[in-house]
Order: sequence, then structure tokens, then C-alpha cells
Amino acid sequence: MEFNHVSVLLNECIENLNIKPDGVYVDGTLGGAGHSSEIAKRLGENGMLIAFDQDINAITVAKERLKAYEGRVKFVHSNFVNLKEELQKIGVDHIDGILMDLGVSSHQLDERERGFSYMQDADLDMRMDVRNPLTAEYIVNNYSEDELDRIIKLYGEENWSRRIAKFIVELRQENYIKTTGELVDIIKRAIPKKARIDGPHPAKRTFQALRIEVNNELDIIDKTIEDAASIMNPKGRICVITFHSLEDRIVKNIYKKLYTDCICPAELPICQCDEERIVKIITRKPIIPTDNEVEVNPRSRSAKLRVAEKI
Repeated sequence: MEFNHVSVLLNECIENLNIKPDGVYVDGTLGGAGHSSEIAKRLGENGMLIAFDQDINAITVAKERLKAYEGRVKFVHSNFVNLKEELQKIGVDHIDGILMDLGVSSHQLDERERGFSYMQDADLDMRMDVRNPLTAEYIVNNYSEDELDRIIKLYGEENWSRRIAKFIVELRQENYIKTTGELVDIIKRAIPKKARIDGPHPAKRTFQALRIEVNNELDIIDKTIEDAASIMNPKGRICVITFHSLEDRIVKNIYKKLYTDCICPAELPICQCDEERIVKIITRKPIIPTDNEVEVNPRSRSAKLRVAEKI
């Protein structure tokens, strides 16, 4: 099985995790094991890496790639939103760092049958976890025009969301929409030609929106960061890589929330909430890839790394 994925901001992530040889670290998105490999090689015999992925293909391949570190790596076939529950199952109460790479992996994009890519014709699927009952095919053929408009506008930031939703609903009455190619054709018909000139692929934003909806990608970010902070040892690091503005905004805001030490109304002269600052923010501005990295790996272009440290 091929599982090619170039790890984004690799050196920057490892540097900011501040890895201790005897520490306990979580890779929330194992993927091709690039980040995990670099974490594992820095751990001693008392250190531990817990690697999460909801894609069983990633875990299968990573077990082989991380064989040299067999004694210090545990694999969890689950979404990182289940962080605390899964760690409790293996007797881990505290961690020293977590890395979350929120992008869809190159493997998932390139594996045609997964249905993530608008560049290859395949069944409309887009599930990162094949145990998930919700598929892009179901959404496209069953969501109302208003629901489709909402997710395409909100998750895809697509200006033509209403028109795309309208075309989908009208054309699915004639023929059930089953493939990515059929959906791309509909999107191209919905977006006027003059609006497509010199822009990204016309289907890019809609496909992003469908992928986010299928995998519930945005609703789980803040919970996971809060859970990670609650079990993080002092000086432990939270490192999150995002790939679009929606994700980055969520990470930025949850860091800000965890940094705030009083949530009382401004008119109260004395704090009564007893809230305490949980983290300090290491990256006031996000770390972005170098020009050289973007040249080698164009998919890293939109990546941003934000880091917070447990107080």
C-alpha cells in the first residue's frame, strides 16, 4: 500500500514541541508517520508516543514505518476528539505535548477511490474514517438547497454557494449524483465562466466544504485543544497546523480563551469568576512554510502553525 505524505513544517513542529526523552507525546493525526517518526526517534526507553488516526490505512502503514520504535509507540484507531477517553483506556493521565495536523493527507487526496479529489473521477465518498456512515454522496443527494447553501458558504467560503446548491438540487432530480466527476460538472455549470478566470479550480471550495461536513472537522478542534490542555503537564506544548482560515480562526480563538485569566464583565471592580490562565501563547503570529518548502511541497502553501504552552 502506498501512503505518500510529505510532512508540513516538520522541523518547526519538532522544535516547538520541546521533546523530552522521557515525555509522553500525542500525534493527533498520524498520516504518513513523518512527524511521528521524528518524535519517536527523540524519545528514550521511558518515553511514549501515542499516535491517533481515524484512517486505518494510515495506521497499517505507520506500524511498519515505526517498527524501529515499537516499544515506545502506541496506535489508536480513533479521531483525536476522543483524546481523553482513548488515553484513559491505555492508562495515560498526563501528556507533555500534542501535535495536530488538520490537513487532509496527500495519500487521501491521491487515492482516487476515496473521492476527496476534484481532479479524479470516483465515487463521492470523502470519509477519513470508513466507519463513518455519512458520505459526500448522501449529502449531495439528500440535503436541502438551504442546507447545501449553508455548508458550501460556511465551510467553503464560496461566493456562488446558493447557485451551486440550486443547480445540485435541480439536476439530482434528473439523475442521482454518484461521482466526483458528475459533481464537478454541475459546479462548473453553476459558476459563470467569467468568475472562473484566473481563480482556483471551481470545485475546490465546494469539495472542501463537503469534506469538512462529512468528517465534522471544525466542531472537534476546540474541544480537543481544551482536553489536551487539561491533561498537559506544565511546560507541555500544543502545536496545531491548519490549512485554511476557518481552522486557523478556531485555533487562534481557543488559544486566546485559554490565555484569558478573567471572564467577568468589565464593569465589575473585582474579579469574581476565579478563572485562571491555562496557557501562554508562544506564536503571536503563526509560523508559515519557507519559500523553499513551498517549492518542494506546493500543498504546504497555506499551512500555519500555532503553538501554546501549558502554564
